[in-house]
Amino acid sequence: MLDEFSCKTFLTKVYLPIIVVQNLNIVILAAGLGKRMYSALPKVLHPLAGKPLLLHVLEAAQALSPQKICIIYGHGNETVPQTIANNKFIWVKQELQLGTGHALMQSLPHLNKDGVTLVLYGDVPLNQVITLEKLIKVASTKNLALLTVELDDPSGYGRIIRDIETGKVSAIVEEKDANITQRKIHEVNTGIMVAQNSRLQDWLPRLENKNTQKEYYLTDIVAMATKAGVNIEATHPSYTWEVMGVNSKIQLAELERIYQNEFAKKLLKQGVTLADPSRIDIRGQLDCGKDVEIDINCIFEGLVKIGDGVRIGAHSILKNVNIEAGTIIFPFSSIENADIGKNCRIGPFARMRPGTKLSNEVHIGNFVEVKNSRIAAGSKANHLSYIGDTTMGKNVNVGAGTITCNYDGANKFQTIIEDNVFIGSDTQLIAPVKVAKGSTIGAGSTITRDAPPDELTLSRAKQISVFGWKRPVKKTKAEK
Repeated sequence: MLDEFSCKTFLTKVYLPIIVVQNLNIVILAAGLGKRMYSALPKVLHPLAGKPLLLHVLEAAQALSPQKICIIYGHGNETVPQTIANNKFIWVKQELQLGTGHALMQSLPHLNKDGVTLVLYGDVPLNQVITLEKLIKVASTKNLALLTVELDDPSGYGRIIRDIETGKVSAIVEEKDANITQRKIHEVNTGIMVAQNSRLQDWLPRLENKNTQKEYYLTDIVAMATKAGVNIEATHPSYTWEVMGVNSKIQLAELERIYQNEFAKKLLKQGVTLADPSRIDIRGQLDCGKDVEIDINCIFEGLVKIGDGVRIGAHSILKNVNIEAGTIIFPFSSIENADIGKNCRIGPFARMRPGTKLSNEVHIGNFVEVKNSRIAAGSKANHLSYIGDTTMGKNVNVGAGTITCNYDGANKFQTIIEDNVFIGSDTQLIAPVKVAKGSTIGAGSTITRDAPPDELTLSRAKQISVFGWKRPVKKTKAEK
């Protein structure tokens, strides 16, 4: 399902208009059943780079600053509008899936009388705004604008039919209705188009389902446009992957790799060092400063900001994290909803949970977990510790195996550790408790009351030796 961060980020993100088109409507066809996905989840909600296919399309649509965005979704798939949860969009249910023409027909009551409509698809997620901008400009001169592409293997796509003399587009023939000659054509229809609203009001009600699929094809409006003398212009995307759709888990996986490879290229162009560009996954927004180094198999989710000179060790996972300059994240570390200061050292095998805020030059070592805690500059917890619901001052040294016992089985409590405290190994701090400035806690202590400043505090049972005690020895087979 939709990652909560992705949804909230999209809903609150400010989009700057790339172009301004008067009366631009956008209709997104998202009613497909997705039978070949073999999943109960609607196809358009399957994740690509950590967010639903439909959300990718909506982001591109928003960037064009349209007056309206209308989404056609399928019967029984109420989870689609419920998941996106944005009342700024017009949601229209297509009760019966009778083809793309029928789907677009459902939007007619919601379209402006004037202006143009851009048709997009909820399962074609990698639309590039610059390509859509070019398509809209072509249509603004009262043309019907189609986005077409040349494919080495056009199987499954509708073929673009051009007039022999003029070279202009005259029709689109779906593969199942195409003859042998037409099937040899390599220019295909992507389905993405821009049409005048007034024309759509005329053409769509006149569509017929006289074809092998018994469906109302949106592509039939091309023949209507030709008959009406409307100029039909075809533009092409810069990359074929921009118009690749998802009908199966195989295609979804292919688009995932394309997306990740393209993002990796952007990072490399910005000067980020990637140990292996084919082994990085970005499932959100990743902003990097100068001289950032990222090792293999790292995953970035949500909004991640990385400052200058930061190094991210292999197999680390970062989600909704801000990391300031000079910090090193050692391998196999997990950081979520945390703020990390300058020149910190984290890991390997460290876990920073939500609510963690580290100041500058903090060291968090191997197998240390920090949750909902603030740690001031210069403090260290280098080995095998749990720090939860804690406010820690400057220059604190936390010994190995130390635990802040913040939970009594029903409620959470705070631990306060002031500046220059030294906590010996294998210490338990039973919250709520305060360790005052300059205090030293002896190793192996269980602290249940506040520790005074600048004193040594111990809490240990009396040590005894049992003379004559023998360690049990395993019996031999003969003795059993």
